[in-house]
Amino acid sequence: MWKNTSGGGQVLLIDAHMHVAGNLASVGWRGGWEDDQVVIDAADLLEIDQLCCSIPIQGVNASSHDEVIEVNDSMLHAMRRFPDRILGYVYLDPLYQEESLEEMDRCIQGQGMIGVKLYNQFKCWDPAVLPIVERSIELGVPLLHHGGHQTPVSGRVGQPNRSDSEDFARLARMYPEALIIEGHPLVGDWEWALKALRDVPNVYVDTSGSLNDDGFVEMAVEVLGVDRVLFATDVSMEASVGKVLYADITETQREKIFGGNMQRLLELRK
Repeated sequence: MWKNTSGGGQVLLIDAHMHVAGNLASVGWRGGWEDDQVVIDAADLLEIDQLCCSIPIQGVNASSHDEVIEVNDSMLHAMRRFPDRILGYVYLDPLYQEESLEEMDRCIQGQGMIGVKLYNQFKCWDPAVLPIVERSIELGVPLLHHGGHQTPVSGRVGQPNRSDSEDFARLARMYPEALIIEGHPLVGDWEWALKALRDVPNVYVDTSGSLNDDGFVEMAVEVLGVDRVLFATDVSMEASVGKVLYADITETQREKIFGGNMQRLLELRK
């Protein structure tokens, strides 16, 4: 098993980007299953110790804040059901600025969630998002944002506000103290995506998604440094383990990606 490491100890394997069903909110994306025991069973088989999860609401049309609360309550249900296994991101729609800050305090400070999940309603640097970024800095928690540089351009029509690496770099330069995770930069031109993040050390990339191009993990380590690469699945659990497990990197680098880097981010919470 991969956890028989060269150092003789065991590494905590943490999935930095996953989704759950919770108690089946009427809205929100939950991976296509109705019981999160399926997720835990798969995690057990793959030796994944913890999963950082959210229930986002897709689409460019704004959700209501009541729906935002509903999916976060559903996320809290999953956390209570599987304590120490499922860790929650609070999903927010930046359209509701004051309410979003209240929801961050409710879910992060009050209920123990570990970060923020944003989808594609706004670019990550949009003024509507900035109060959320500033509050995440105050709380010392990461902000995971839906990302990717889709090619060809026609593929971006359905998500006109999807953030790519240039957007993430722009936000990172505005807030160098923020902890920013670009979700699934493997979508589209990932070589461009990685190069665009070279000079912004507070942006991390995750390895999630169903795309399994050779060389992504190796290039991410080379271009960004191993400390900025996070293991994640975004539902594609077996493939995502495989792309890190069989990457041409050292065992020490693999251990950092599989869990050490995300563990370090989680420990920065204030």
